[in-house]
Amino acid sequence: MSMKSRRELAASVAPHYQSACKKRKGQILDEFVLSSGYNRKYAIAVLEQASAPSKPVRPARFRHRKYGPDVEQALASLWRLSGGLCAKRLVPFLGEFLEALDRFGEIDMLLAVRLKVLTMSVSTAERILRRHRRQSERGISTTRPGTLLRHQIPIRTFEEWSGLVPGFLEIDLVAHCGGTAAGEYCYTLTATDIRTGWSECAAIPNRSQVNVVAAIEHIRSRFPFPILGIDSDNGSEFINHLLHAWCARNAITFTRGRPYKKNDQCYVEQKNGAVVRRLVGYARYEGAAACAHLNKLYQAHRLCLNYFEPSMKLLAKTRSGTRVKKSYDQAQTPWKRFQKILEQDDERKERLDRMQAGHLALNPAQLRRRLHDLEMTLGRFAVGDPVADPLEGSDKRNVTFEEGGRHAQDA
Repeated sequence: MSMKSRRELAASVAPHYQSACKKRKGQILDEFVLSSGYNRKYAIAVLEQASAPSKPVRPARFRHRKYGPDVEQALASLWRLSGGLCAKRLVPFLGEFLEALDRFGEIDMLLAVRLKVLTMSVSTAERILRRHRRQSERGISTTRPGTLLRHQIPIRTFEEWSGLVPGFLEIDLVAHCGGTAAGEYCYTLTATDIRTGWSECAAIPNRSQVNVVAAIEHIRSRFPFPILGIDSDNGSEFINHLLHAWCARNAITFTRGRPYKKNDQCYVEQKNGAVVRRLVGYARYEGAAACAHLNKLYQAHRLCLNYFEPSMKLLAKTRSGTRVKKSYDQAQTPWKRFQKILEQDDERKERLDRMQAGHLALNPAQLRRRLHDLEMTLGRFAVGDPVADPLEGSDKRNVTFEEGGRHAQDA
């Protein structure tokens, strides 16, 4: 007997069962158990429940909507201009972000709408923005262990990163292989500063030692502070004589994480997904043309990322039984974290003033439009589409970067 038939049988038998005497109830129950196949005790509960009066349906509480379509539209526009930040990072940053947009007349918002947006809670913003989000894909790992020099490069775990000054980086490679590791394809080198969260990216046409060192040298010129140390995984593109000698010449501490312990690289691993994959995706890119376009994309994105995309840092993690409670600081941009460090040093006041002036001259909406244009043309370089290679005939195995040094990139 199907479940639907059992429910119909219980509904028809229950009124007779409730009005019958004790002897008759036993007979009805025997017949119901035989027909339905229920256990006798369960059958009693089913018949009593079927005959019980239904509970009155409570009318739905009506609550006036505080945030109308105008507020939702304004929040969604700010969310898109911020690059799709999550609510926990976006809401504390809205005041500073609106000031930057107002300086360049990029936003026209009613005062009432602005007040509602600025007083909105994180949970409300998350609920409003939920329908605007999209699912992401996943890539594959192409890391191959390097055995050379492993005994000469010390191991650093994730617990040893507390109390550092700016300049200690985690680095990693992201493969743009399109789901297959066959052949030669582009990579992105990601570098993240542990103290401030300042991040830089550079694309290379392959993961040869020469290209990796050239990318690290290029990234080094973009950071607003000197690089004091780098920490990598155990891939052969990092664990080699060339990079080890380059670090020794430049007085840079070189450490590595433990094999198969991705949490030792937690800072840069997070940026691999939140920055590179979100910006570039999972398509396959090959050759110097695609690599050059990726570097243009990262050049435009670095200002949005470090000046207008706040992040949260883990402060403490406590375990209570099987539950883990994590505490984070308030969302801040990497620039704000570095600014606070500069303000504590009187000798760097001139540099702080120069960087503040550069920051005030940045138009976040214009940067986002430039970034969007580059993203729209990136698909032309994906493998499978006809792409004219402007660097045809040149040596495609050598990586080239746009000009830009630390002093030229203070903004």
